[in-house]
Amino acid sequence: MQVILLERVAKLGQMGETVKVRDGFARNFLLPQGKAMRANEANKKRFESERATLEARNLERKGEAQTVADALSGKSFIVVRSAGETGQLYGSVAARDIVEVLAAEGFNVGRNQVDLNTPIKEIGLHQVTLHLHSEVEVSIELNVARSAEEAERQAKGESLTSADAIYGVDEDALRPEDFFDPDADRDEDEE
Repeated sequence: MQVILLERVAKLGQMGETVKVRDGFARNFLLPQGKAMRANEANKKRFESERATLEARNLERKGEAQTVADALSGKSFIVVRSAGETGQLYGSVAARDIVEVLAAEGFNVGRNQVDLNTPIKEIGLHQVTLHLHSEVEVSIELNVARSAEEAERQAKGESLTSADAIYGVDEDALRPEDFFDPDADRDEDEE
């Protein structure tokens, strides 16, 4: 199906371009979301007459998204979750959890704007990209920890999942001899 894009769509084209897309993508996503309209003569004329209005509205949305991106840029957010000794979360941190954390801090971000391919399943510092507008992206840092104190230690660069943190052992000082005794194979009866 041929459609005229009413705004920039990632990996598809710029505003005003006529592109060929699959019918289902057009019917189920582009047309209902107002991102495109069918490419016929009447719609082409309508688009040209409304082009200035559409560009102004797009520029306004981009400006709003940029102000939010500037406010979010470089920020770190703490997410407290239960986890095992190795740092594996008992649950996970998904896009909706990130939206809730941002909402608690006063940022209005939609779940579809969070670029998270797989849920976060372990404690640590994680970079998450937010797509606030088709032309505006911002990266935030999520500090996933078991408590606020652990989050503070992680923020300073301390690893909470290393052998040192878990067992109180310096990883660099570990040697194979500490775990394997070559004389352990022999029975005490042989002597």
